[in-house]
Order: sequence, then structure tokens, then C-alpha cells
Amino acid sequence: MEPPSSCVVVTGFGPFRQHLVNSSWEAVKELAKLGLGTRPELELHISQLPVDYREAERRVASIWEDLHPQLAVHVGMDSSAKVIFLEQYGKNRGYRDADIRGFRPEDGVCLAGGPEVIASVVSMKAVCKCVAVEDVEVAFSGDAGRYVCDYIYYSSLHHGNGHAVLVHVPPLSRGLPASLLGKALQVIIQKMLEENGESPSSKPSQRKSGSTGIAAKRNQLQESLL
Repeated sequence: MEPPSSCVVVTGFGPFRQHLVNSSWEAVKELAKLGLGTRPELELHISQLPVDYREAERRVASIWEDLHPQLAVHVGMDSSAKVIFLEQYGKNRGYRDADIRGFRPEDGVCLAGGPEVIASVVSMKAVCKCVAVEDVEVAFSGDAGRYVCDYIYYSSLHHGNGHAVLVHVPPLSRGLPASLLGKALQVIIQKMLEENGESPSSKPSQRKSGSTGIAAKRNQLQESLL
């Protein structure tokens, strides 16, 4: 892979299942209006990915081949959550749910022969400790749920040598409008860029946050994860 450029790519997802409006893409569009704040030297690129394993993976590969970003930030929606989750690990196996085209990866695998788990070089625990967003809780996660967003996260981590992150946002609501989620993304990405990039342990760990009830429900409802 070529040296990273001075750009950051942020992706969101399009509609899926009953979710005609995907909060991840709405948040990314709001982020585009705000920019990266204190990092004007970085060029921000945004892109909408379809909830389609093959096409989303193709587009992620193109992002790394064409743009060589300093960091790729993938944003997905967790319809069961009420907080923002920062995902540390991408997983290679377990993709059994069909995408919007009815496709399931062969043997449930993202990359044949690839490592079981790839960790982001960004420490999500460190970011969670130092990030503060008014009216929004931000929590660490060690399991992104095995749907299209976890699939492309693993792929992006593979293509980018770990220089990718996945953020799960809740659905839009009166208390969490797109504008607030966009501002939260701006603050979170700023902290991620400031983080020293020291690689965490490759062993997946359990979610640690004050939202244990939400975490348990989320593990039971993996189909709600993008």
C-alpha cells in the first residue's frame, strides 16, 4: 500500500430492510457540512455504501487503491442502540445474514485465509476516555455484529493495514437528530486523529461501558446491526 495521503474518508450506508432512512448516512452528510474542524489540512471525502456485501467491499477496496486515506471511518446504524459505539475489531467469519440483494458470503467468510480478527490501530478505549459530546454517550465495543458493516470494516482494515475505524450510531430520534450525530462524528474523528495509533491487543474483548443493558440487547439482536 502506498503512503497515506492527507485525506480522511468517511462512509455511511444506504437504506436496508425497513429502514428507509439510514441514520449513518444522515450523520455523515451533516459531518460534511461541518468539516473536520481543527484539521483544515485534511481533505474530507464522503461516500454512501449500499447494504450489499460485494458492492460495498468493491467500493472500499477502491477507496484504498485510489485515495490512500490517512484514516477510513465507516459509519453504520445500530437500530437497537441509544449510544454511539466505537468498534475495535473486524471479524472474518460468521456472515450468515442476507444483504439487500439476498446474497450471503460463501461459508460466511469475508477473506478466505485471512486472520480471524483484525484490530484498528486506533485505540477505541482511549478515544472513549477522552471524547466528550454533549447529550450523546460514546461507548467502547469489541463486537460489531457480523453484518455488512462488520464485513466491510474487516475488509477496510485489511486493505488499510489497520488504519480504519467503525462507528455505530443509533437511529434518528427527537433527542438524536442528524445534526447532533454529525457533530458527534466530528468530535470523535478529531480524537481518533489525535490518538497515538498504538495497536491494541489482537484479542477481542467485551464491551465495557455504562450501557450494559443496551450491550446485552445488542448482542441478542445482531440483525439490527449494519
